[in-house]
Amino acid sequence: MGKKFKLALPWQILIGITLGILLGIFGHEYTIYTKWMGDLFLRGLQMVVIPLVFCALVMGVSSIGESSDFGRIAGKTLAYYFFTTLIACILGLLLVNTFQPGRGVDLQFQENVTNVASTEISFIDQIVAIVPDNVFKAMAQGQMLPVIFFAILFGFFITVSTPKSRTLLTDFFNGGYEVMIKITFLVIRFAPIGLFGVVSTMVGAQAGDPKALKIMFGSLGIYAAIIAGGCLIQGLAILPGIYLAFTRKNPYKFMSQMGTGLMTTFFTASSAASLPINLKDIQEKTGVSRKIAGFCLPLGNTINMNGTALFECVTAIFVAQVYGIELTLVQQIVVVLTSLLAAVGAAGIPLAGLVMLAVVLKAVGLPLEGIALVLVVQQPLDMIRSAVNVWGDLTGAVIVAKSEGETLNL
Repeated sequence: MGKKFKLALPWQILIGITLGILLGIFGHEYTIYTKWMGDLFLRGLQMVVIPLVFCALVMGVSSIGESSDFGRIAGKTLAYYFFTTLIACILGLLLVNTFQPGRGVDLQFQENVTNVASTEISFIDQIVAIVPDNVFKAMAQGQMLPVIFFAILFGFFITVSTPKSRTLLTDFFNGGYEVMIKITFLVIRFAPIGLFGVVSTMVGAQAGDPKALKIMFGSLGIYAAIIAGGCLIQGLAILPGIYLAFTRKNPYKFMSQMGTGLMTTFFTASSAASLPINLKDIQEKTGVSRKIAGFCLPLGNTINMNGTALFECVTAIFVAQVYGIELTLVQQIVVVLTSLLAAVGAAGIPLAGLVMLAVVLKAVGLPLEGIALVLVVQQPLDMIRSAVNVWGDLTGAVIVAKSEGETLNL
């Protein structure tokens, strides 16, 4: 009995997107019959985002708080992760606002965009709104920042509750997270069909106008170049610069030491796939202790996503530009904050960038249909940003180890 062939999900999605483009161009009159597929998929994505992020954040924060023996190491690690991810977000915003790849692209969907956050809300109002007056109302309305804030608060206070309550609540949210992951798996399995529906509808709206199609795909090329360029700047200039400042050693020598894991990450587009390799190599080749490597790398694999955060920021602004929406400075700050915090909630999810992007778009009220537009170039960008994610984790582990006085072979 021969082994059954099964096409990997990313390839299924690529085929779905390609067929959607072809149908949109050559059979646009039939896209009225495929639109429901995209609508159903996007509704499924909206269904899982809030409970998934809430359970994941509560679980993640409560588990970090339990690591009392690593208080100092955890503080340094989290500070590094926050700082480098913030830099990546700001870099992405600077690039996308400078080159404006979505400017002049007309998808003819503007009339459906009615839930964009008001441009008159001040920065102070946005800060106040992070604290929910009714967390269930915030969940029902898809307000991501108040939900994230409450989840972090809830997770922290689990760690200071009685042992009985801590055990009960930790088990409850661990179980909830496992269930939501399984539901998310189910939704993601229908991504090829759903994205076929969304892409065919989107391209079909432009099919009678070759000039509009040319502008749309040309804009995608600029968008992809901004993502790739931003990731290269972050990975080859900013992170090595931070590494050099803290260790006074050649960052590219360290990069070559970690080459096997980085190449594995790049070609699999998966940070989890290279984690065992990186854990082994960073201890054996550089001398980072098991204690620090075992804490920094798995934690970074979960919450430190430089490349992905840059991708989320650029994509949110790009989608806004495509839909003709002007995001205020305050709204762009919300995009940055949501990209920073949503990384925790998307850990361990297949196509995590897709789910995280839904979180960020919802935070500023942008239409989820914009996801399909950027997924046309998702796969090659995923390879680049995954490598940057892991490179950031490795750099952080060495910096923390150096600050702890460990003797390293760098």
